[in-house]
Amino acid sequence: MKGDAAPVGEGAAPEVPALARVVARLRSEVADLEGVAATTAVVERAKGVLMAQAGVSADMAYETLLARADERRHTLMEECWITLGRVRSRQAAPAAPGVPTSPGDFTTGPDARSAPPATPVVAGARSEADLSAFSGNQYLVGPDGGGAARRPLLARLAGGLAVAHSGDDIAELLRSVLGAAAGVDAVMIYSLTQAGSLELTGRAGVDAALAEQWHHIPPLSGVAAHEAIAARRAVWLEEPDLDGRRYLLIGGDPPGRWLTRAWLPVPDDGVPKAAVGFLRQRAGPFPAPTRALLRRAVQLCAGPLGWPALPRSTVSDEVEAVAGVTSIQHVLDAIAGPAVLLTPLRSESGEVEDYRIDAATPESVDMAGRRGKELVGRLVLETYPAIAGTAVWDGYLETLTTGTTYEGEPFTYQEVVTGVARESVYSVRASRLDDHLIVSWIRHDPGERETRRLSDMQRLGNLGWASWNLVTDTVTWSEQVYAVFDRDPTDGPMALEELPGHLVTEDLPALASAVERLLRDGQAIDQAFRIDGANGVRHLRIVAEANRDVDGTPTEVHGFFQDVSAQRGVELALLESERAVLVQRGMLQAERALAARLQDTLLPIPEQSLELAGLRIDVAYVPADSGVNVGGDWYSAIGLPDESALFVVGDVAGHGLAAVGTMAQLRFTTKGMTVTGSPLPDVLRRLNTLLLHTAPDLLHTAPDPSEGATATMVMARYQPWDSRLTWVRAGHLPPLLIRGGRAEFLQQPQGALLGATFDAAYGQAALDLIPGDHLLLYTDGLVEEPGEDIDVGLDRLAATAVRLVRDGSGESLARTLAALRTGHRDDICVLDVHAPDTP
Repeated sequence: MKGDAAPVGEGAAPEVPALARVVARLRSEVADLEGVAATTAVVERAKGVLMAQAGVSADMAYETLLARADERRHTLMEECWITLGRVRSRQAAPAAPGVPTSPGDFTTGPDARSAPPATPVVAGARSEADLSAFSGNQYLVGPDGGGAARRPLLARLAGGLAVAHSGDDIAELLRSVLGAAAGVDAVMIYSLTQAGSLELTGRAGVDAALAEQWHHIPPLSGVAAHEAIAARRAVWLEEPDLDGRRYLLIGGDPPGRWLTRAWLPVPDDGVPKAAVGFLRQRAGPFPAPTRALLRRAVQLCAGPLGWPALPRSTVSDEVEAVAGVTSIQHVLDAIAGPAVLLTPLRSESGEVEDYRIDAATPESVDMAGRRGKELVGRLVLETYPAIAGTAVWDGYLETLTTGTTYEGEPFTYQEVVTGVARESVYSVRASRLDDHLIVSWIRHDPGERETRRLSDMQRLGNLGWASWNLVTDTVTWSEQVYAVFDRDPTDGPMALEELPGHLVTEDLPALASAVERLLRDGQAIDQAFRIDGANGVRHLRIVAEANRDVDGTPTEVHGFFQDVSAQRGVELALLESERAVLVQRGMLQAERALAARLQDTLLPIPEQSLELAGLRIDVAYVPADSGVNVGGDWYSAIGLPDESALFVVGDVAGHGLAAVGTMAQLRFTTKGMTVTGSPLPDVLRRLNTLLLHTAPDLLHTAPDPSEGATATMVMARYQPWDSRLTWVRAGHLPPLLIRGGRAEFLQQPQGALLGATFDAAYGQAALDLIPGDHLLLYTDGLVEEPGEDIDVGLDRLAATAVRLVRDGSGESLARTLAALRTGHRDDICVLDVHAPDTP
């Protein structure tokens, strides 16, 4: 406390109390000077911005800040933060001395536009000595319908922002200042990344587990914080049921924890880059005065939450240093182990007199127990005076001068803590970062090392040890057991008799039997059980054994609890996945068997050659080597009433029953229309219309080409009286003609894929067959290879067919070609139309 001397014993010498009072007074003065320095830095930055924008002197810039604060009923500190947070990259018009520049630039909310005239600022209050009273009320306005009641709150907030070091500090400041007045129970600050996602950069009133769950939010729709930034407006969530359907509620676990929320964008030039969320446990809407208060509070935070980009000439070295330290603190927050950022403090001659700790990792702990942010702001020699003149101090200077990394030998450091001398062995490493040092260390104390290892092991394994002394009836738990049971450490550990009260009813008999064996017979147990936790059922495991006295009676039980919920969840998911795979495999095999049976019935493959219209027809069909689905390849070779012959080869897209059904539909419809004498192009046009109007879903009321079946097809009609063969195609590969020891693919007429478009047109081509000709109609499975151009496969087919015809082995050309295709992934259908040398 300021002005109070440190406690002194009754037997102390007379000069000791006097010395203690001097020390206390000096400490008080130092604290006051630190506060004045912090506020002075903010004012000087704001003055520098106005000087750069308006081209005015320092005194005139200060007068302008005072005038603006007076006009808008702000404290001077508030106006400075607003100036820094809303500064523009363009140059502002020069302002007349003592007249605010662009009065509307920094106005926010309806209360700023409709506010009555403010009480004048105390004349002449512009010297730096007046900065010590920024947090007071001399710059407050009179009654304004609630505005005056908010002035002390905003003044406290502005003063606290001057010494805030991180987003967590700002969030905690907002919660503490606005908690009672606005009912704010928790604060979350999100910053927008270049990828469009949100990163949690500050929190207060939110536990670590919840913060970890919501630390990163992808650029999704239905996120209120994203909407607040994108729309540049506040989002007020005041109806939990309705809001839960419209938005993904951040921090919504359990759902009823925060009944109302507000997300406000942080003012910025252009699109806001951050949003502040205020979470309340109370129900009901935010009153208008509360909304205005929250808007003003977020406006004050615009500067500390991120300095806007300014030309190099308008940004002071101090602002850059603050931004750099903040960035380094964000990096250190994500690093495990102890490490700090040291800034050298130099004399006028440039000599390093001391170092200041400007950033620290959360796991940084010194001998006095100061941890993380408690170290920030401390001077090295004042906090650890015994380090002066040591090899470590010399190593710091060498690293700072030469840039070489310092890695010192283990050394013993002694410090007096609460009157007791304590020694620890450290190994220190220092590296230069610009004009700073990054210092990390390892503490070699055996007890500390073993404790840290044990703590890490329990945390990583999500297990903790427990001990029950059955003689003294005392229970001891490690910290991790409380996390396993989601139990408040202030409630203390549970006795063995309390454990059944937390179990799922079905697991009670098994665990009771195991505990009975443990206590009665001293038999070790390893038992799984479930408990009802705050977030649902959790799977735990207890492994314990008993120590017995000379009579064999258990006297102590020790063991560990482990949370195996994640492992059990993976096991259950794996079993469910295996079960689903087996069911799916059975369904596919049944479907394949049915489809194959239907295919054999609808599409019999002759074992010998057919004779049609004086031609010999050979057919080959080979299913795919892999897969469980039957394909949609098909053929047709029939005689027509006028003694001509029809030859068709088709390929339906897809596999399984749907493909077989479409194949049957096309096959029988083609036969029906050609038997009645329809021209071949008309047959294709009608088949195309048929597929377009065969919807896969009976609920569809209109055909959709993108959802129906598709197929390719080649169809030829041979007239024996003039040996003329006319043919058409629908997106199919060209027929291959083998004549006189040469192979040639026929020039294809116009013809689009069946079922693809309503505007398809189909042409017709003709060919005269002569004795000895072979005409091959086939599906793509005969020529296609994965990763290979289709032309390569066509050339390979032509060369192979010519060779087989020239060899004249007497075997069926169609079946031989199909048999040569090994390892194929698609069905193969080949139709060989051969004009014999002799009728």
